Amino acid sequence: MRKFILYIFFAGLLFMSCSQYKNTFFIKVVDFPENISEEEKVKIAAHVVPTAQQYAWQQMELTAFIHFGMNTFTNREWGEGTEDPDLFNPTDFNAEQWVSNLKETGFKMVILTAKHHDGFCLWPTKTTNHSVEFSSWRDGQGDVVREVKNACDKFDMKFGVYLSPWDRNAPNYGDSKAYNTMFINQLTELLSNYGEIHEVWFDGANGEGPNGKLQEYDWESFYNVIDSLQPKAVKAIMGNDVRWVGNEKGLGRETEWSVTPLNPDINKNIINENKRLELKPTSEDLGSRTLISKTNTLYWYPSEVDVSIRPGWFYNPDQDGQIKSLQELANIYFKSVGMNSVLLLNIPPDTRGQINEVDVLRLKEFSSYLKTVFENNKLSNSSIYWEANIGETKEFNLKEVDTINTIMLQEDIQKGQRVESFKVEGLFDNEWKILTKGTTIGYKRLLQFEDVVISKIRVTIINTRDGANIKNIGAYYAPPIVDTTDKESLSDIGFDWAAVLLDEPLTVNIGKEYEISGFTYNPNILEEKAFTYNFYVSNDNINWTKIISNGEFSNIENNPIPQFVRFDIKHKAKYFKFETISGTKGGKPVINPNQIGILTK
Repeated sequence: MRKFILYIFFAGLLFMSCSQYKNTFFIKVVDFPENISEEEKVKIAAHVVPTAQQYAWQQMELTAFIHFGMNTFTNREWGEGTEDPDLFNPTDFNAEQWVSNLKETGFKMVILTAKHHDGFCLWPTKTTNHSVEFSSWRDGQGDVVREVKNACDKFDMKFGVYLSPWDRNAPNYGDSKAYNTMFINQLTELLSNYGEIHEVWFDGANGEGPNGKLQEYDWESFYNVIDSLQPKAVKAIMGNDVRWVGNEKGLGRETEWSVTPLNPDINKNIINENKRLELKPTSEDLGSRTLISKTNTLYWYPSEVDVSIRPGWFYNPDQDGQIKSLQELANIYFKSVGMNSVLLLNIPPDTRGQINEVDVLRLKEFSSYLKTVFENNKLSNSSIYWEANIGETKEFNLKEVDTINTIMLQEDIQKGQRVESFKVEGLFDNEWKILTKGTTIGYKRLLQFEDVVISKIRVTIINTRDGANIKNIGAYYAPPIVDTTDKESLSDIGFDWAAVLLDEPLTVNIGKEYEISGFTYNPNILEEKAFTYNFYVSNDNINWTKIISNGEFSNIENNPIPQFVRFDIKHKAKYFKFETISGTKGGKPVINPNQIGILTK
């Protein structure tokens, strides 16, 4: 019946005036009737709209990720789940310091890692002894989730939780039914005891548990818990309200559709459909006409861009000098919020339990810069609602002849995402010249170009799936940023090795004896990366000391940044050997000698 009604609706769209149907929309999902054309499908796609909570989520634009937990105290990205709970012991924990600084610098929500892959829970849970209750912090009476939620309430910030499905501590991980029950109990505790939760964030990590088994997650049951206990919360990443952009670099797509056939792999039907369409979160094309013509269902499934202000996701003192520069953060903003996405920026607290001063300073610089850019819309007639058809143009006057280098456009996504291409021109001596052009707009599109001094711009909607609903246009000047950030060296003794003795395992004569304090590995982003490894040193290339056994470069596939490994003590050596055990894709990549650096400081 649903498909029949849809077909009648679309027939009307084709053969009668579109204005009669402009208020007919499909909230979050639409199934196509059979035997309709590509053009009919595209017209229907223009009428798919977000739910109320999806729209509220999109309007936040800037949200904060807080990775804090056991890894903060072990300088790791992925814990093993065997850590002593007493290692978790922040010396001056202050959730209000987190939230007040984030509020001041423009963030609208905090998402806390209530449990990461190591299984350590930041609240006193009944499901495991691997939690704050069994640490000496606050004499076992502490509750990080409670204190962060209270701080968010005090400063009028929204609050979300990240609960890792992968649990390297849980002995029943891999016993699917038992672990799913435990996970549901954890989720229930978080969603029942802390007031309103605005976002529940799951990743799809599914490694081995302590028993060496993989787990089959019961996503539909997880969804049911969220929908029953926190119906206003959006379900993110492995949830069906918000999708992962497909990288951890902070970059959206040039063409970023919120209306897409993609949905998270939560059941066999969706998995099979994603495979048939060759779709995954990293796909470049998520919503083209060609793709729509092949699919049976469309979803409103907008993009969230996650990236860390530091190279890693958890605090590491070695990275205090590697905070992203103001230029990098501004670029990320324009390529996330400015590309129809919400930016989820990770700011990891340090071992005190506070956001480090260097991070706070950079956040304040970032906030100040955005205010400088966007506090003054230079257009005099930007407060318009423009219902534009294909080929239509509209002119906008600047308040005065002025310098601009940034354009902002917004669609009314409560009436769908429709624009497929547009251009913006400036008037120079009575001649229109192109300043910039783009494909999708969606909730917000920001475009930058060289400085121009003009008095008027013109926007042309080149192509749209139905009448475009442009709700906001802006012209701004973004001051140039001089990046003076010093980049940390990846090797203290240079990469001009005296001799490479063997390719596999990589064995290198570094020329003379050094006191070695650690090493770095700089992965090739275009090739398979080393995941687990051994590292040895020697003075004579005969007698070798294994310094690192079964080491792991956690999350290196999704976040292929240089890896810094520090030893507990320094070792005198003239040779080193790097042995790859496994790669990120199941192979055994050969490491180029120039990918390994030696640390002596």
